[in-house]
Amino acid sequence: MHDVVTLGEAMVLLAAEQPGPLASVRSFTKYTAGAETNVAVGLARLGLKVGWASRLGDDSMGQYLRDTFTHEGIDCARVAMVPGARTGFMFKGRVDDGSDPPIEYHRKDSAASQMGPADLNLAWLSQARHLHVTGVFPALTDATLAATQVAMQHMRAQGKTVSFDPNLRPALWRDAAHMRATLNALAAQADWVLPGLDEGRQLTGQDTPEQIAAFYRAAGAARVIVKLGAQGAYFGSAQASGYVAASPVAHVVDTVGAGDAFAVGVISGLLEHLTLQDAVRRATWMGARAVQVRGDTEGLPTRAQLQAAQVA
Repeated sequence: MHDVVTLGEAMVLLAAEQPGPLASVRSFTKYTAGAETNVAVGLARLGLKVGWASRLGDDSMGQYLRDTFTHEGIDCARVAMVPGARTGFMFKGRVDDGSDPPIEYHRKDSAASQMGPADLNLAWLSQARHLHVTGVFPALTDATLAATQVAMQHMRAQGKTVSFDPNLRPALWRDAAHMRATLNALAAQADWVLPGLDEGRQLTGQDTPEQIAAFYRAAGAARVIVKLGAQGAYFGSAQASGYVAASPVAHVVDTVGAGDAFAVGVISGLLEHLTLQDAVRRATWMGARAVQVRGDTEGLPTRAQLQAAQVA
């Protein structure tokens, strides 16, 4: 039995070693990338049993991703290696001032983008306690949207919990109205919704964290956590609401992956029956670690590191 399962696209991340325009960079370091797999790695490092469903090209990049995630302790038995298909990859620039780095994606017609409901094993999903999904995978194609919808609906029907991080990628959607309608409908199928403040404003038309949380709670979410970056986070549920301060960060290296690390803290904390406030406190600590390294997963802690930091 898995604690958490997820589905989504993983990509090879080529991170620039020198600052400047990507076209001028001569050397890169290879990492893994993908919102859902970032969360899977973080949960596995904490000792949770995690499974990931997807499709990869049966090429060197796909084999690297599968082997790396397997080494992290993630069950990849439901990841199809598709001969002749492409594995997505991306370039990420280097910045040294704490700003968001430039990113260039190469994922069109990837193996994962062709994953649909027929690729899901519903019995495998059902044996897990929890499903985590984001707004990235359903934005890729009609097939990936349908797969995400079926997975969420099935898990809710089985009485399992579902978490949803909007993880906005406007460039992947045909227009803003379709993006808002689709992602808000997905959020309505989730128990725990984790928007950032700017994301929440774009999706709901509301302004404050309290209003955004109320919007998603009215749609059906039991718990809503609004990420506020350097200001921490706001949480709201029927039992409690309030703010948690951000954990201190000495120097911001790379902001990519911080939201995924935050999700690891919330999901692991709630599955371990922490209070919502303590789960969010763990999440802000993990998000702070994530922005101090260059790779998407390099800042994700082990259980021993979490305990040593004396975080909930």
